[in-house]
Amino acid sequence: MKILLSRLSLLFAMPLLLTLTGCDFSPTDPSLPQTQTAAERGWPRTLITARGPVTLAHPPARIVSTSVTLTGTLLAIDAPVIASGSTSRNSTVADEQGFFTQWSQEAKARHLKSLYITEPNAEAIAAEVPDLIVIAATGGDSALKLYDQLSAIAPTLVIDYGDKSWQQLAQLLGKATGHEADAQRRIDGFGQRVAAVKQAINLPPQPVSALVYYQDGRGVNLWTDASAQGKLLSELGFTLATLPDSVTPQTSMGKRNDIIQLSGENMASGLNGNTLLLFSADDRTVKEVSANPFLQHLDAVQQQRVYAMGPDTFRLDYYSASNMLSSIERHFGRQ
Repeated sequence: MKILLSRLSLLFAMPLLLTLTGCDFSPTDPSLPQTQTAAERGWPRTLITARGPVTLAHPPARIVSTSVTLTGTLLAIDAPVIASGSTSRNSTVADEQGFFTQWSQEAKARHLKSLYITEPNAEAIAAEVPDLIVIAATGGDSALKLYDQLSAIAPTLVIDYGDKSWQQLAQLLGKATGHEADAQRRIDGFGQRVAAVKQAINLPPQPVSALVYYQDGRGVNLWTDASAQGKLLSELGFTLATLPDSVTPQTSMGKRNDIIQLSGENMASGLNGNTLLLFSADDRTVKEVSANPFLQHLDAVQQQRVYAMGPDTFRLDYYSASNMLSSIERHFGRQ
């Protein structure tokens, strides 16, 4: 506690004021001296979030992300993120530090520090002397319960990533950090790769069912055309299968409209695509689906048109979306 209080005293002396709300930004002040660098123009700027307006006096230089989901986008736009919360270590989706495998190497190259595993720690965050803290509004990696403590340490940006594509997050975080150009560069480069992959593949039999398969084999989550996965598939020319009228899906997860839950008899009936694309999955998952006695009668299974999109594709950031494109090229690239 003494450490935390000393850090707070230091941070209160910093010439950086914040009032947080959303993501609208004040235009560049024409009265600013022309001797300023490009990175400094447009500052201070006010951000609008669910917790109210926040004013940043200058581009942040020491960003702490409490959300391992948002950290990947900060890395992708070359924002100065120095430390991050993490998830369970050495899993199918995370490395020995608890960082997602799709950007694990980038995190190591940038010497990103892992602050804690899952449970947010205000003292560990304060010890990094951040000048911007990023919090997820919802999800398992949200530190929203510590908002009052963290906002006393540094400007604290609350972001809801559940209803945004990684491109929208990149633009939002680009404006918040002064890395707008880097964000646009990533978005443009990815768009060019999508166009190239679309020209380089032969589509499998359409339409397709895009899904996450439960490990217990009793149900699936079906991606809708409102999902980031569905939108990317559409950009590549894929068509998502629509549910038969006879299938009544369960209530989608929470208030999400990007996923439909199917279980029991609805599981097989709802997987009516001519091809099955498995997300958050590897080749082992393909074997499990193909061996499921409730799915073996499906034409896609019998014709071996079941493909894994990769273990990191449940939530798409720049890195995992790029890996998804690689999987599609590998499965459907023209010979």
